[in-house]
Amino acid sequence: MDVEKIKAIIEALERTEITRFEYEGDDVRLVIRRGRAGLAATVAPVASLPAPAAAPAPSPAPAARPEEKPGHIVRSPFVGTFYRAPSPESPPFVELGQMVQKGQVLCIVEAMKLMNEIEAEVSGRIAEIYVENGEPVEFGQPLFRIE
Repeated sequence: MDVEKIKAIIEALERTEITRFEYEGDDVRLVIRRGRAGLAATVAPVASLPAPAAAPAPSPAPAARPEEKPGHIVRSPFVGTFYRAPSPESPPFVELGQMVQKGQVLCIVEAMKLMNEIEAEVSGRIAEIYVENGEPVEFGQPLFRIE
């Protein structure tokens, strides 16, 4: 992949809110990530990609993953920015420990300049809030756990 193509991709991504872009072709893999410091690109020949490790060493007991805890996990339906309230001066839609009803708005995920209300899929109590206000979220990322 030539440098001009990479520059064009970076320029196009700078006009979006995409935080991660990956491309793998026949001879190259391109990974572009946007963080607090701006965009960073990594280009590597496909042949030089590291092989997967056989078996990772056991780590100390990690915290239970959201899927391992009882209750219903509300996940982000798309990539975007998570907001707990309808505006910066408004109170959050829900608080930890609050009882919610099926269909009640829990948060907003902004995607491509559209504000999308995320509703409770079940009734119950908000047991956990996994994302901080204003953080980017990925497709399928856990947002809430409802017991």
